[in-house]
Order: sequence, then structure tokens, then C-alpha cells
Amino acid sequence: MSSRLSDTSAEAERVQIEGLRSMPTWQRFRLWNDLIVTCRKLALAGLRERFPEASPEELYRRLATLLLGPELATKVYGPEPDPPTLR
Repeated sequence: MSSRLSDTSAEAERVQIEGLRSMPTWQRFRLWNDLIVTCRKLALAGLRERFPEASPEELYRRLATLLLGPELATKVYGPEPDPPTLR
């Protein structure tokens, strides 16, 4: 097996993969869910930094643009506030 992570040794990666494979399915799903939640929190933090005056509703609308793309987010949630989230 070749290492896919440049800062991780092949042995460490092997141990990580072995550990993931030995986990029950529910635990792997929980890890994925935690990763998704963390990524969304980081995205919202970045949006708060870029748009400090935005309301929580506006930030979640902008998050929809990041997650769904501008076209689908507009169809689902209506027009995006100015300036656009994506440039």
C-alpha cells in the first residue's frame, strides 16, 4: 500500500486504516457525521469573518451557496444577498 498522505508514514497510515476497518459501522458513521459537522462549523466561521455584519439567517443562506452551489441554492432558498458569497 502506498502512502497517500505526505506527512504520514506508511506504517502510521496502515495502523489508521486497520483501526477504521475494525470499527463497527455505527462508529464509522458517527466519525463521518462529526467530520461533516466540523466542516460546516468551519465554513460558517469563515463566512462570519468575511461578512461580519450578516445575520445568522444570512450566514446560513450563504452556507447553502457553498454547499449546493449558487444556482441550486437560489432555487431552494431564493436570491443571495449582495455581495455574492462566491466570486
